[in-house]
Amino acid sequence: MKLAWILWLASVLPPPAADSLCLSTTLYLEARDQSVLGQRAVAEVALRRADSGLWGDSVCDVVTARKQFAPTIVSPRTRLTNTEAWSQSVTIALESQRNWALPADVRNEVVPGASHFLAHAIASPSWRNAYQVATIGDHTFLRVQNLKPKS
Repeated sequence: MKLAWILWLASVLPPPAADSLCLSTTLYLEARDQSVLGQRAVAEVALRRADSGLWGDSVCDVVTARKQFAPTIVSPRTRLTNTEAWSQSVTIALESQRNWALPADVRNEVVPGASHFLAHAIASPSWRNAYQVATIGDHTFLRVQNLKPKS
């Protein structure tokens, strides 16, 4: 599957299904070579951002906001060819969304408060020295902003 086709499909699906597809795609592109815990942490950052409303009102808005996540950074011609990794990304995205739908005091958070993440080997953003929440695999999760759910 090509990334452009997946993003087009997300644009015509109803919001809950679109968000699951967008989150799955992001996990695949950002963290398919990471542990389950690392993929859950990436999902959590996207879901926390969606709750804040600062990057848009949906997971798809958040992960396709300019230069925020891989779906807008890699080529639209990128092919998602690893079916095993895709299947795992879908499973983790759905589990993460179910967990995130729980009341905040009941959720199982992997990187509490993390608003951003980076892979030091490929990125050196200006905010890289923010408060580090955790390092999982190749990713460091940071609290660059104190995100609150929109009212």
